[in-house]
Amino acid sequence: MDKHALAAFLRSRREQIPPEDVGLPRGSRRRTPGLRREEVAQLAHISTDHYSRLEQARGRHPSRQVLLGIARALRLSDQERSHLFSLAGELEHDRGRLPSREVAPSTAALLDRLTDVPALVVDDTCRVLAWNPLAAALFEDFSALRAADRNVLRRLFLRPDRAVYGITDHRRLVTTAVSYLRVATTRYPDSAELRALIAELLAGSADFARLWNSQELRIEHHARQVFQHPQVGPIELDFDILTVPDLDQQVILFTAEPGSDSYQNLQLLKIIGTPAVGQVSSSQKGAAESIGRA
Repeated sequence: MDKHALAAFLRSRREQIPPEDVGLPRGSRRRTPGLRREEVAQLAHISTDHYSRLEQARGRHPSRQVLLGIARALRLSDQERSHLFSLAGELEHDRGRLPSREVAPSTAALLDRLTDVPALVVDDTCRVLAWNPLAAALFEDFSALRAADRNVLRRLFLRPDRAVYGITDHRRLVTTAVSYLRVATTRYPDSAELRALIAELLAGSADFARLWNSQELRIEHHARQVFQHPQVGPIELDFDILTVPDLDQQVILFTAEPGSDSYQNLQLLKIIGTPAVGQVSSSQKGAAESIGRA
């Protein structure tokens, strides 16, 4: 732990954050150009004394939880957060334990509000953690699966006898999914769960083994994919991958061009939902078609 470099870094970042940016009034008696120490401590959910000692190069070794709180309070970028952990002499990640799979309430609320957009939350092992109803209608009823079976990599490589979500050309999806897994192994090299998943995929799929051994690393955060849905037909969607800070989770959003055939098919899928028997009733289809004609 480099106490003096850590103190200088914290002071520098604190002084660069206008109080208005975090919803605090500037006031007429503020002597610092940025936040006060007690304000950072409050935002980080730690004591003012603990934070002040860190800025004075007198503090004890901060825990990972304290550093994460400070990183959020100071609005650090990913690179700045890594630098903070390095100065504190702390590993940014527990090498042997994957991060919590709990989805933040704000992220779950976002999914609930996206009623016209299929949306998923996945972790770096490609396990689906949360989804909205339209995503279940587009892909499958994730709630009917065991948690371990919600893993997209298992779906892609270990169930080759079934079409994978109606995707005829899923090379980019596969490469991105495997690349996320590869990144996870560098962050959590001692994770028994990761090792077991990779061993299972290597043993069960020659295609996975070939891609894994190629060492290819390519993550596409935006692309276009066609889904051949069994009930509504082809749906061409753009997908965007957004990262949730601190949690190693990704929010994936699927959108269609407004007014396009794919957009109308997505509206039809919204009405159909996820039928228990996999069939579309005539009333559901008729209602959707009337919307499409409106």
